[in-house]
This record gives sequence, structure tokens and C-alpha cells, in this order.
Amino acid sequence: MGFLIRMAFWFSLVLLALPLNVGSDETGHQSVGPIQALFAAREAVGDIAGICERKPDVCETGKSAMHTITARAKETAKIAAAMLDDKTAEPDTATTTGSVPEDIVLPAKVHLPAKVELPAKN
Repeated sequence: MGFLIRMAFWFSLVLLALPLNVGSDETGHQSVGPIQALFAAREAVGDIAGICERKPDVCETGKSAMHTITARAKETAKIAAAMLDDKTAEPDTATTTGSVPEDIVLPAKVHLPAKVELPAKN
């Protein structure tokens, strides 16, 4: 799903950058050029950055959420590091599977038939 969102974003940027002169549509709205779209995006980012001045409670909630996410990420990293550094986990040497005992001697050459006849399936 994330791939589709990223693809749509980059595709829309490519469409904005193409020099197409489409004029106005049926409702009379003018088309937007790439420079105008860039300036509009810049103003939108500036408006989002100024939200702390208009609504301080939104910024406080955002700070608290970022603090919580950071604390949880640190704790998760500590747990993962402890699991990786755990020296008590030793490999199981009592169980051996798929091994061949040393006293078995394998033949030097194995003769297999060149063609194997299989019964026909009905």
C-alpha cells in the first residue's frame, strides 16, 4: 500500500512538471504550472509550521506523542540488544539431525541407470 502512495505522489509531481498547455477546463478554472505548484506547496509547508502559534494545544499533544514514541523505541531497542547479547542461549549439541556417522564409508562411484522407465498414468 505504501508503494502505491509513493508512486502516486511521484507520478503527480511528474505530471505537474510536464509542460502541457491545457488552458482552462469547462468550469473556467485555470491550469496550474509547475512553478505555481511549487510556490503553493512552499506556502502550505509554512502554514503547517505556523500551526503552533495558532493552536498551542496541538503542538503540546504532538510533543507528548513524540516523547512517548521515542521512549517506546528506546525500550524496544534495549530489549532487542539484551536478546542479541544473551550469552545463556547455547546451541543444542545433544540432538544431531541429518548427520552421517563417521564409521559409514560411502562408495567412490555410484552407477545410476541413464533412463528410468516410469509406468504410464491412466
